[in-house]
Amino acid sequence: MMSSFWSIWITVLTIVVIAGCFILLKIVSKNTTGVEEGESMGHSFDGIEELNNPLPKWWSYMFYLTIVFGVIYLALYPGLGNFKGFLGWSSANQSIGTENGIKADSEAAVKLAEKEGRWVQYDQEVKKADERFGPIFAAYLATPLEELVKDPEALKVGGRLFLQNCAQCHGSDARGSKGFPNLADGAWLYGGDLATIKTTIMDGRHGMMPPKGGLPIEDSELKGLTEYVVKLSGRDHDEALAAQGQGSFMKGCFACHGMDGTGNKFMGAPNLTDNAWLYGGSRGVIEQSIKNGRSGVMPAWKDVLGEEKVHVISAYVYSLSNK
Repeated sequence: MMSSFWSIWITVLTIVVIAGCFILLKIVSKNTTGVEEGESMGHSFDGIEELNNPLPKWWSYMFYLTIVFGVIYLALYPGLGNFKGFLGWSSANQSIGTENGIKADSEAAVKLAEKEGRWVQYDQEVKKADERFGPIFAAYLATPLEELVKDPEALKVGGRLFLQNCAQCHGSDARGSKGFPNLADGAWLYGGDLATIKTTIMDGRHGMMPPKGGLPIEDSELKGLTEYVVKLSGRDHDEALAAQGQGSFMKGCFACHGMDGTGNKFMGAPNLTDNAWLYGGSRGVIEQSIKNGRSGVMPAWKDVLGEEKVHVISAYVYSLSNK
């Protein structure tokens, strides 16, 4: 509940705006030009003459109806400061807060809201959903991931959860985009086994490559180092330039990416010998990655979805690259 000052301020401001819209509409509906309706205003431009035409009736009537609707809505439902509306409606139980030690999302808060005659439709819908689907997800959680990936229905559920929560970054087809990993190609930064995938989703990941790997690499060495990375991925390259870059690589890049460039899944260091590029594989982008470094964050989902839903999503993500 807001303070009295803000309640009054919002109420007055809302009423003034609605009244102002009504007054403005009345003013512009009157002919104060001294020119008869339909007659010329004496202005023309590029052969187009301005006429004194009134506002269309349908537009004026719609505007009046909108004002009437707004007044009725604000009278029935909360919206004017602390006024709860004549229906006493509430979208949820936020106003309970943590008063008297009662948490807003607790069963006690819901009962108190019902006792006060406020609607708690959202809480009721969530409760119904938990009662209906809770046992299903509990059963999924009790099923080992190795068995869950063989359950078509569980994978369908995981697919729907993926679309709702993961597709914003990884795409609806899970093939990712620049800076967001492709989950269907089998190239895994931290490992693609079931347990690791679940750990990644549960706890999140924070990948960090410092500029130039935090090594004493000069800007003059970047072209050669880039060419060596291109060579590692098996692409056409300048052998002499790549040889120079190998020397730069041996200054310490191998500590994360390995002597052979195959990466380190314990650190999330990419495999440089495949053709999977998180930020792009052109020479220009590779050089930019080396020079400026990269930082990527995968948020933790354990507190958002709970382990039971993460368990199902993990099985679905695994299935994308393991048909």
